[in-house]
Amino acid sequence: MTARDRLEAALVKAATPRARHVFTALMETTARAEADAADIRARAGISLGPLDGKIVSIKDLFDVAGMETWAGSKIRKGAGAALADAPAIARLRRAGAVLIGRTNMSEFAFSGLGLNPHWGTPGNAHDSTRVPGGSTSGGAVSVALGIADLTLGTDTGGSTRVPAAFNGIVGFKPTSHRIPKAGCFPLSQSLDSIGPLGSSVADCAAMDSILATSEADRLTPLSLNGVRIGVPRGFLFEEMEAAVGAAFEAALRALEKAGASLCDIDVEDLLAESRAALQRAPIVACEAAAIHADYFESRAADFDPRVRGRIAGGTGVSAIAYIQTMLAREALKARFSERFAASATLLALPTAPIRAAEIAPIMADDALFTKTNLLTLRNTNVFNFFDCPAISLPLPIDGLPAGLMLVSPAGQDRRLFAFAASAEAALR
Repeated sequence: MTARDRLEAALVKAATPRARHVFTALMETTARAEADAADIRARAGISLGPLDGKIVSIKDLFDVAGMETWAGSKIRKGAGAALADAPAIARLRRAGAVLIGRTNMSEFAFSGLGLNPHWGTPGNAHDSTRVPGGSTSGGAVSVALGIADLTLGTDTGGSTRVPAAFNGIVGFKPTSHRIPKAGCFPLSQSLDSIGPLGSSVADCAAMDSILATSEADRLTPLSLNGVRIGVPRGFLFEEMEAAVGAAFEAALRALEKAGASLCDIDVEDLLAESRAALQRAPIVACEAAAIHADYFESRAADFDPRVRGRIAGGTGVSAIAYIQTMLAREALKARFSERFAASATLLALPTAPIRAAEIAPIMADDALFTKTNLLTLRNTNVFNFFDCPAISLPLPIDGLPAGLMLVSPAGQDRRLFAFAASAEAALR
């Protein structure tokens, strides 16, 4: 099929009831022009790289010239159109991507479940009565439903990896500083990162290389033979859904069969110290409180109440406590990196200890929402704190999807992709 044919088919899918609430805005006119340009290049034997003609959706917190950036909130309506594309968007355009539309998300990216009371909640691609995962909710569903080949997301505590796991696709969180964050509405400047979600490791790796360097970097899988994979059993394995635990153990056996060497790695003390530091000053809430300070009180009724409640957790924290936590984080990152390097090449654990919860009970019960949200994000947000690249791969499992998370030391993003490609083959 031509890029234009594939786009038209995708637009038809985007209009079906199954895709309800996936998009906040479709970009049909520009997408058709981009698809036609890709087809002209293809007929001339010209390619801009692996994303040329690929259909890509965009999380609704990236600036697109001429469009408002709502970030999942009605507070942002009327804020004015962006004057220029965010660098991430500009790089995708230069690579020949066909940008189909802006996708729904948790308000201001502050939830791991993907609920949105303003624009509606997209149903999970495998069961529309269940949560899609957040905050890159619509983006993940757009890929899982076959509307988009890839989606551009962000990850502050799990927002690419959790929806990838819940919808049975691949999601990647890079080392935070690798991809320019300008033109991306922030949740937490310290912890935000920009990453792709797609149907394969190769697709995500292609998008990542373009986002990070503006050039495609060919992915060559690295063998798992002799690779030491550490499993951080303990706190991160508590309250595990039985089916997720069984699928994870089966995945470990598949990785062993591919030649990997498994070991347990003890990071319980570092996890406990990180939790203590965050109790003193929750970094995301503190930084979000600063970002939204100008309208936190004056527009209080316009927030998702649950999001506003989480932001409120940062409003009363002293500057001293915040700085102490940030200093503690830097020290803990160094200690974690040292222990990681001494013990293993990769870490492996379930992306989330549970699978997608039902939407209706979560919507109706604040306490259940809070408990489920915290549990959903528990395993992923650890690696935002330590700033390690991490990728979620679909776990072979019956019924609702789950994810296997592989983690590398900070800065080893491309090496992680190379190992993940081999792990993906082993899991199949």
